[in-house]
Amino acid sequence: MSARARTHPLDLHLDLDLRHRRGRSEQLVLALRRAIESGRLLPGTRLPSTRSAAADLGVARGTVVSAYHHLIAEGYLEAAQGSGTRVTRPSASGHQEPGPVPGARSPWQYNLKPGMPDVTLFPRAAWVKSTQRVLNTAPAEALDYGDPRGRPELRRALADYLGRSRGVVTRPDRIVICHGFTQALGLIATVLAEQGVGTVSVEDPSYPHFRDIIRLAGLGTHAVAVDDDGLRPEGLRGRAAVVTPIHQYPLGVTMSAERRRALVSWAEAVDAVIVEDDYDGEFQYGRNRVGALQAMAPHRVIYAGTTSKTLAPGLRLAWLAVPADWVERITSAKRIADQHSAALTQMIVADLLVSGAYDRHIRQCRDGYRTRRDQLRQALADHVPAARLVGENAGLHTLIRWSPEGPGEREVLRAARTESLALAGLGGYWGTPGPHPSGLVVGYATPPRHAYAGALDALVRVLARCFAG
Repeated sequence: MSARARTHPLDLHLDLDLRHRRGRSEQLVLALRRAIESGRLLPGTRLPSTRSAAADLGVARGTVVSAYHHLIAEGYLEAAQGSGTRVTRPSASGHQEPGPVPGARSPWQYNLKPGMPDVTLFPRAAWVKSTQRVLNTAPAEALDYGDPRGRPELRRALADYLGRSRGVVTRPDRIVICHGFTQALGLIATVLAEQGVGTVSVEDPSYPHFRDIIRLAGLGTHAVAVDDDGLRPEGLRGRAAVVTPIHQYPLGVTMSAERRRALVSWAEAVDAVIVEDDYDGEFQYGRNRVGALQAMAPHRVIYAGTTSKTLAPGLRLAWLAVPADWVERITSAKRIADQHSAALTQMIVADLLVSGAYDRHIRQCRDGYRTRRDQLRQALADHVPAARLVGENAGLHTLIRWSPEGPGEREVLRAARTESLALAGLGGYWGTPGPHPSGLVVGYATPPRHAYAGALDALVRVLARCFAG
C-alpha cells in the first residue's frame, strides 16, 4: 500500500514554490498564514494531517510538523486529539462565515402565511426506503447527463398517477420534469415569446411572482377578473392564459363547468394555449373531486403539477404534461436552461409513486389538513361570526372575507404583528389598481402540527379585537 493511500484524504491548495529545499517550512508557514488572513481558510476549517500534507507537497513530514507547530504558537491553528488540526483565527479582513446568533429566533411566533405545506409531515421513512431501493438498483447511466425531459421511470410513473388521480390524458413522452413551477412557467413563457405571443392573460388576483416571470420573458400580462365561478373568459386577451381552475390562488374558488367550456372554446377560437397550474389539486375535501381541466382539451392545455405542496418545496420538482406539438419546444428550452433535473431525486419520487407510498402520504396529509380547516371554520363561527371562509373545499389555504363595514385589511395586519402572527392580506395579489375587497389569505397547512392551535388562537384574538373595535 502506498504512503498516499494511507493518508487522510483532505485536499489543500496553497500558493507556494517548493522547488528549492531550503526554507520550505517557512514558505509553508507564509502560505498558510496568507490563506487564513485572506479569509480563504475559515475558522473551523480542518487541515490535512501532517503525513497527508507532506505526501501531497512532496516534502518531509517534519517540514509540515514544524510549520503547523509554528502557526499553532501564533494562534492561527489548534490541534485537538481526535479532531485534527483546524484554523482558529478569523481573517484579518473580518471575512468569515457568520455563525449562529445565541438565542436567535424567528421574527414570527406563529405563521399562517399561504403557499406552504407542513414540512414536518415529510415522509422521511418512506423516502429513506425508496432511496435505498434506488441506490441498489439504479443503472450507472442514471448518473450521466440525461434526457432533458427527465428520467423515464418518473415520466412513466407520473403518466399513470396523473391519469388515475387527476384525470390527465398524457403519455410518458409528453411529460417534462422541471425545477419547480417557477422554472416550468419560465420555460413556457420563453417558448411563447419565441412564437411571437405578446400577451398572456392571468387571473386577477393571482400570485405576483408569476406575473414577474412572464414579464421577464418579454411578454405582457393582461389581468382577467375572477368571481365565485372562477376566471371570467370574456376578459381574456392574447393567445395564452395561466389559470388555477381547481383552487384559484388566492381566492380559493373552483372554476365552474360552464366557465371551463368557455375557456376551452376561447382557446380553440384564437389558437391559444392554456397553462393549468394544478398546484394543490390533490387536496380536495369533498367526495366529488374535480379533475384536471386538461382532460377537456389535451391538445390545448399544458398541465403543471408539483411536489411543493404534497412533499416539500425544497425538493424543487415539478412536471409539465404538454400537447404533442409542444414536446420538442419545451424540451429544447429545458436543455438550454439546465440540461436536466436531478436524476436521483426523480427516481426516488418515481419509487414513491410506484410503491403507493406517495398516495398514502397524500391521504394522511389530506385528512390532517381537512381537520385543520374544520377547526378554523369552527373557531370563526364561535368567536368571529362576522368573518366567513371562501374557497375552503380544497387546498392548503382559505380566504377570510368580511363586509365593507368591517375593519380594514391593513388594520388587521397591524394587529397580527402585535400578536407575532404572520398573515397575508389579499391586497398584495391584485394586478390592477384598487379599491379591492379586504381579505386574509390564511395558510392553515403551514404551521407544524404542534403549533397550529396556538396560531389559530392568535388569529381569533386578532380578528375578535379588530371586529370589536
